[in-house]
Amino acid sequence: MIRFEKASVTYGGGVHAMKDLDLEIADGEFVVVVGLSGAGKSTLVRAINGLVPLTSGTLEVNGTMVSGLSGRGLRDLRAGIGMIFQSFNLVNRTTVLNNVLMGRLHKVPTYRTIFGAYPAADKELALQALERVEIVDKAYVRASNLSGGQRQRVGIARALAQEPSIILADEPVASLDPPTSHVVMKDLQRINRELGITTIVNLHFLDLATKYADRIVGLRSGELVFDGTGAEADATVFERIYGRSLTADDTMDKSAAAL
Repeated sequence: MIRFEKASVTYGGGVHAMKDLDLEIADGEFVVVVGLSGAGKSTLVRAINGLVPLTSGTLEVNGTMVSGLSGRGLRDLRAGIGMIFQSFNLVNRTTVLNNVLMGRLHKVPTYRTIFGAYPAADKELALQALERVEIVDKAYVRASNLSGGQRQRVGIARALAQEPSIILADEPVASLDPPTSHVVMKDLQRINRELGITTIVNLHFLDLATKYADRIVGLRSGELVFDGTGAEADATVFERIYGRSLTADDTMDKSAAAL
């Protein structure tokens, strides 16, 4: 379970990225967070794994109070939380398999990682993660030779290799074309449903949010302005979240059609 209570984050210069957020996410939910750039989406996600500290309020993740964690406590928290980035964050000069094995760093002795001598069980787990996102045939290809969509699926496999209870995806399709974006979202949805991993995804595109989310959380200027199902999130709701009428740029498929 993830529970924010009166949680606020204020950046330098007095920018309020999150304001008195009360939000609870149950185990196994698939939640999509939507809002304009600067609404606090990334702040919310990065607070969960301690990348962004709260200024006030509390945050509890799987029974652990995140505020004040440091050192070993923070490493233990992050070991159970897989993170997927917009920019993929792969090591281009090495293979896909080695990138996925980096999700096992918290479990494997340092000397093994230095020499690439991962245990057979960890290699098998990494290959299974690649199979789950249907890219195991690229296991021994250099990451630099992959397309954007393939790189993001490696990122998902790396997160899976951690054997996490939570997956966070921060704008995972922002740099992908529409067909590939749907593939990535389907992968995340399938992983959530088959493995029961709590999954929280930040998105800008509203059609993707309503298509794939079990629950949509809408943020505006750091405040929670909507919390409901995709079916409940109609155009009126999105206008409340965005503070303006919707445009073609707010939906991926319409944006693509306009090109």
